Amino acid sequence: MTTQGKRLKKIRKALELSQEEFGRKIGLTRGAIAAVEADGNNFSQDVLCKLIQTFNVNINYLLVGIGNMFIPPKFEQAQEGLALEVRKILREEGLIK
Repeated sequence: MTTQGKRLKKIRKALELSQEEFGRKIGLTRGAIAAVEADGNNFSQDVLCKLIQTFNVNINYLLVGIGNMFIPPKFEQAQEGLALEVRKILREEGLIK
């Protein structure tokens, strides 16, 4: 059975962030992240909220291992991101300015 610390490390690795970078983005030190990953500490409710807001972390996954690691973006955000990507490709291909 995986632990909360192992799931946090898996999330951080999926984001391709070091412990220091990950911690900086949510206002914690590298040591605090390392302690949670080693199952020495747990996050406060405030930090859990920051994980949701900053990385779209699925708290059900982090706390008990249920569901996907991340909450899918809202449809509007996904649609906007897709439109930006299409425009980028069209520019690269010289089809639009």
